[in-house]
Amino acid sequence: MTAPEQNTSGHLAPNQLGVPGVVFLVLAAVAPLTVAIVVAALAIALGNGGGVVVAFVLVAITLLLFAVGYAQMSRELANASGFYAFIVKGLGKTAGLIAGFIATLGYNFFVAGAVGTAGFFTSIVIAQITGLDIHWYLAGVVVMVIAFLLARGGIELSAVVLGIALVLEVLILLVFSVSVLVQTGFSLEVFSTDVILSGSLGVGLLLAATAFLGFEATSLFSEEAKDPHRTIPRATYAAIVIVGLIHAITVWAIVSAVGVQNAQETALASLETGDLVLVLVDQYLGPFMLIAVLILLVVSLFAAQLAFHNVASRYLFSLGRAGVLPASLSRTRENGVPQNALMVNAGFALVVAGLFALFGLDAITTLVPVMIGFGTLCILVLQMAAALAVVVYFRRRGDARWGKTFVAPGLGFLGLLGICTMAVLNFSVLAGSEAWYVTILPWLLALAVVAGVVYGAYLRKNRPEVYGRLESDLERFDPDPVSTTRH
Repeated sequence: MTAPEQNTSGHLAPNQLGVPGVVFLVLAAVAPLTVAIVVAALAIALGNGGGVVVAFVLVAITLLLFAVGYAQMSRELANASGFYAFIVKGLGKTAGLIAGFIATLGYNFFVAGAVGTAGFFTSIVIAQITGLDIHWYLAGVVVMVIAFLLARGGIELSAVVLGIALVLEVLILLVFSVSVLVQTGFSLEVFSTDVILSGSLGVGLLLAATAFLGFEATSLFSEEAKDPHRTIPRATYAAIVIVGLIHAITVWAIVSAVGVQNAQETALASLETGDLVLVLVDQYLGPFMLIAVLILLVVSLFAAQLAFHNVASRYLFSLGRAGVLPASLSRTRENGVPQNALMVNAGFALVVAGLFALFGLDAITTLVPVMIGFGTLCILVLQMAAALAVVVYFRRRGDARWGKTFVAPGLGFLGLLGICTMAVLNFSVLAGSEAWYVTILPWLLALAVVAGVVYGAYLRKNRPEVYGRLESDLERFDPDPVSTTRH
């Protein structure tokens, strides 16, 4: 007799992930190879040219400052709610509800957009290697179905697959960077003031910040982590440091290869074809490695889709368990996987992408700017709100560790506030489109705020048990008394 496929425990499987597993999950979402080929080229072209290397370093420092407070908070909460949980604790239940709506919108939009990017690039690579012409939506459906099946198999399986994909991505970037170092050398001009302040440093910082999206998901996996109040902080620090090093070294290699002074001009000339990095790979590593990079680009996009699919399902699961969304979303399989939440996320992504395909719209110029552009803005806003929530939470408690719970996260908040401001003011750059239906998307955030306030008031008055569960559902173990009293 076979075991039932689902249970109604409302709990994810514990003790599945150590520090490496969590790091693999979040670094795969960052998609280092995709960042190098797409984001880095954009940042060089539209940002501050060769000085964008420093922009990546500054963003990493900002996120590390935020992570100091984030780590302290992670030691006291083990949950599948991520930023929603932090914001509830710091800014209150209604603010947390708003954050939950923004997170749900953002990550679900992101996965829908990923169907477009993964499908588009997969179809191109298949055409170049085999000559077969496959529609981007068909390729995207295959990628999404594989991601769903792997996610359904358990978070540990996802971590293993993503770990393999991540190692391959990082290895190819390392080989490229070493080749540039040996053949050309790394130019120290990238650290000169004139280069750093050339072009638009603000846009450079904004695009560099998008290259770190995914690191914030560490706390989402704390219910499934081993010894979460130690695993999650360590994984957060490790993720930011590793991502920062990979991005900074890769971008340094790119601008050194084209020449620091000519970097922006060269990147602008390659903007339409998007082949700046691919041309450099062909030049420094040869045509065989170029094919390998194209294949690994598809692997990178798949890994990011799988990672964000897991993240989106955890937010749906958490809001379902709290009673904000249908309770069926909190049902799990026998292996502790939130299968219903995974199905809803995959279904949403395929239906939305399918509508774009049905009307004959191009994935890269329509679906991706709408979905990934807005999803990116949502995640940046959540990072900023979480940084503020950490500061407020520890100040309300009178925590004596001012450096760890006020100064560092406060500076992180100011940095993220600046990045979010740049994101709103330059949303067409962030999304990669100036179409009217793209530029109005930031107003959806205002609608999410209004919806959260109205729904929060309704729950508080008419369903107080659900409103109370917004906070009580978050507690998964008692705070570590050592971590909260140490000065």
